[in-house]
Amino acid sequence: MSTEVKVPVLGESITEATLGQWLKKPGEAVAADEPIASLETDKVAVEVPAPVAGIMGAYSVEEGATVNVGAVIASIEEGSAGAAAPAPTAAAAAPQPVATTAAPAPAAEAAPAGDASDLPLSPAVRRLVLELGIDPSKIKGTGKDGRLTKEDVVAAAKAAPAEASPSAETAPAKAAPAGARQEERVKMTRLRQTIAKRLKSAQETAALLTTFNDCDMSEVIATRDKYKELFEKKHGVRLGFMGFFTKAVALAARDVPAVNAQIQGDEIVYHNYLDVSVAVSAPNGLVVPVVRNADAMSFAEIEKAIADFGAKAKTGSLTMDDMSGGTFTISNGGVFGSLMSTPIINPPQSAVLGLHRIEDRPVVRNGAVVVRPMMYLALSYDHRLIDGREAVTFLKIVKEAIEDPARLLIDL
Repeated sequence: MSTEVKVPVLGESITEATLGQWLKKPGEAVAADEPIASLETDKVAVEVPAPVAGIMGAYSVEEGATVNVGAVIASIEEGSAGAAAPAPTAAAAAPQPVATTAAPAPAAEAAPAGDASDLPLSPAVRRLVLELGIDPSKIKGTGKDGRLTKEDVVAAAKAAPAEASPSAETAPAKAAPAGARQEERVKMTRLRQTIAKRLKSAQETAALLTTFNDCDMSEVIATRDKYKELFEKKHGVRLGFMGFFTKAVALAARDVPAVNAQIQGDEIVYHNYLDVSVAVSAPNGLVVPVVRNADAMSFAEIEKAIADFGAKAKTGSLTMDDMSGGTFTISNGGVFGSLMSTPIINPPQSAVLGLHRIEDRPVVRNGAVVVRPMMYLALSYDHRLIDGREAVTFLKIVKEAIEDPARLLIDL
């Protein structure tokens, strides 16, 4: 007797998803509620749990296929773990002699595949493993449930050049003939497709404009250095710069509410709360989980929320609730070394604050040229709703609050 595995309800207004990865192979034992597949929706990855315990049956759809909510994607057969356990072991043992054979390209590719037979690898990770000649069984995965990510494979290749050197012998064979040009076509993930559509829509719909300023980070850095150890000891989280900027945005939004508003039809919706979308880098692209009621949160609460979102994004465990809503976005390109950029708003929001790297630059203070740690700030906004005067005023308030953090405490 078999039990059908169906696509679960994915969230409000979401009717389909892409089957991103099978986490269990046919013939493997599965426990009830154990993840057997990963689905990619417009916003996050969702795992499909096994409805019952048993043996993984045949797939009804392949990786990369689009599936609707309620569709049957596989089956679970009756059986025990003991009956299925030897199968993967035997399968894994078979290819190993091939890995010791000589240099033909198919044999070289078979080695990592054999070593990885017990590991659920996404197509992109499996391809990277083959290209770099890395043994995936020797890499500690940082993804959900210990699965490997592309970053894990790249880091392992950089950390162990000696181990990767044998693959260099096969690399010329792939690259031959000399000067040959190669192309690779990879289907866009559903998340990347959604990001592309939303950003293009923002450019076509909103009247985008960006205003810039710079701020002296000396006081914030000094404050952070002075209290970071006590802060971490008391609250169990590191004191970063995002807490200061989130507080500064909350302060500025009170004086310039249009920056925290949205256009809906022929109406403007003003919010008396601040839900900050924090741009976080995830394996499949940029995501923006929401810190809700950030204006009413303490520094520790803000830093904890952002740290939790960062960890969840890395493991692909962000939920729909984590991603929904948001009235303003803060994007920190400085962590990647960006000096200056023009960020794009996250519709239906009307503004986004872009942070950049901190760099020592000469500035004039009291008639003398001194060196200060400076950061460029960029505010992109929808000119249909926000006037230039309001945008400049908002950014000026943020700048003043960062340069004099005491303003955050006395509401100036």
